Amino acid sequence: MQNHTTKYPNLKQLELLVWRICQFFFIEIMKRILEDLDAQIAQERDTQRFRMKEKSPTVINSLFGAIPIKRNYYFDQKAHESVYLLDRYLEFEGRNALSPLVEEVALALAINGPSYRKAAETLEKFLGYRVISHEAIRQHLMASEVLQKARETVHSPVLFVEVDGLYIKHQRQSKRGKEEKIAVIHQGWETNGKRVRLKHKRHFVHDGEQPFWEAFEKFLMDEFDYDPTKHKLVINGDGAKWITACREYFKERAFYCMDRFHLAREIRRLCRKHPRYRQMQKALEAYDSQRLLTELNSAVGTLQTAEQEARLEQLIQQIEKHPQAVEDYRQWLQEQGIDTTGMRPMGSAESTMHVFARRLKQGRSWSEKGVRAMMRGLVACLDNLGLKTLFGRVEAWPTSREEDNPPKCYAEKVTKTFEQVARDNIPYLKNKANLPVYRALKGLVGF
Repeated sequence: MQNHTTKYPNLKQLELLVWRICQFFFIEIMKRILEDLDAQIAQERDTQRFRMKEKSPTVINSLFGAIPIKRNYYFDQKAHESVYLLDRYLEFEGRNALSPLVEEVALALAINGPSYRKAAETLEKFLGYRVISHEAIRQHLMASEVLQKARETVHSPVLFVEVDGLYIKHQRQSKRGKEEKIAVIHQGWETNGKRVRLKHKRHFVHDGEQPFWEAFEKFLMDEFDYDPTKHKLVINGDGAKWITACREYFKERAFYCMDRFHLAREIRRLCRKHPRYRQMQKALEAYDSQRLLTELNSAVGTLQTAEQEARLEQLIQQIEKHPQAVEDYRQWLQEQGIDTTGMRPMGSAESTMHVFARRLKQGRSWSEKGVRAMMRGLVACLDNLGLKTLFGRVEAWPTSREEDNPPKCYAEKVTKTFEQVARDNIPYLKNKANLPVYRALKGLVGF
């Protein structure tokens, strides 16, 4: 063993070494490809329209590091403006020095993570350099717009709607906060083993002065192949006045369900020590509104505090006002001649609110513009919608189709460029052949 003097790197050192080498090659390959593309554009441009002026340097901050390039600057004699044709072909504003992929990753981290600051720190830790500040990420999201999909087909005569409100604190405003009204629309359930998920789920966040249900129906008409004369709605929510107003707005076109999760929770909080509590549960499980009212009335005057008595009285009044809301919506649909096979009890509003609350609450307070921007981002992410960003580029959340099918000519060009850049440019390959790093890098030949 004394003859073996090779010093082996640990896994962290080896991984960091390979990552830095990959960064070096990525920067060199991208630099050459972009400059070659710029030269090709210069040769094929309309010389009568685009007059070349000079070359202008810029730096693109990418996921692998800063890429310095020089690109041609033109004067468009038709539009009477100066342009970078490379930027136009790439759908990229080069003067902003941030690659589309970095922007997309930064926005995804900000939307799905705990904060803008954490998103910037995560990027810095992963990439090894500070690519974007948390305030810049916030500005990018504030300036973004959701790009809508084509209208979705309604595959059944029923649309299911889960509605709830989320109270958000406001910053430095006369009102301390505001309830954001959110609806989830889906077209039923599909099972995969023991897992159940909602089909064709979309999200609607109320914004503006228009009444909620009026704005909601406009959203249905804009985003779905929805016909008010043909399609029925099953709406699930708690007993808030703005939610129960759906009965007056839609009338016989909709069935309102009182959210069973909220109802069961309120009964448990008030009556769990009452001797008839189990009978209340059974009445709720059986969708029997009259029996449930009878059991709840038996608890009147037996609760420990006046506050509990008041809440019980309010609950009884809600059920008395909307007794059908406790009953099974499937029976109503069957009376309309609609097949209810595969339909399940409503009640996913709480899980939806948890997704929004995890990012918007947790002790945070927001400006009006800030909460609107984050709501847009959350909806875009949840519904897989594109975002039009600060740079004016159309960004979509990544799909395997885009990643797996690059233009064939440029896939070959990248391979050839890599061979040129890598040739005689890795110092470790000039060392002794018995070093572990040498053997590892040699093993990559052909990839």
